[in-house]
Amino acid sequence: MTDLATFALGALALLATPGPTNTLLATAGATRGIKASLPLLLAEAAGYVLAIIGLRTLVGPLMATEPVLANVLSALVCVYLMYLSWKLWRASSLPVSTTTDFGFASVFVTTLLNPKAIVFAFTLLPANVSAAALAPWFSALVVLIALCGGAWISFGAALTTQTGSPPRFGYRAGAAALFTLALLLGSRAAGMT
Repeated sequence: MTDLATFALGALALLATPGPTNTLLATAGATRGIKASLPLLLAEAAGYVLAIIGLRTLVGPLMATEPVLANVLSALVCVYLMYLSWKLWRASSLPVSTTTDFGFASVFVTTLLNPKAIVFAFTLLPANVSAAALAPWFSALVVLIALCGGAWISFGAALTTQTGSPPRFGYRAGAAALFTLALLLGSRAAGMT
């Protein structure tokens, strides 16, 4: 895809779908509220931009010569998502004053490892173009991250407000979603789907 408008439509669809980063954003909205969660959008933007640049310049050429690297990378992402799921679940059983903060670093690392970055790097963005030449696409991506990520934060906050559930509900729902994503990714990496 080289057309910026077509890229924006594809990116919007990809960013709007549930995934590990969106799960953390919704969990943050549910447990912290909208205003306190907005800085996490910077972590998401930084994670995607760095992941895309790294994938295009380092990982892509390596995967071309070593195809097994894709499965290894998927397995590592799966393990990380399971670990994050476990941490979210544990946080749900702690008193609110002692819960683990899933903040900037968690969102950044999760986005850096997000499989959606692979789709951006190798499918949605123009091929054989330097990172500097991709500035208009990266700018559009950051705007779309603010829109979609903000929507996920708002969704999480609305769930807590509408259900009257304590923040623990947000942690448990986030943990279940991440665990499910990890299982799906793991089964795909193992060739089971």
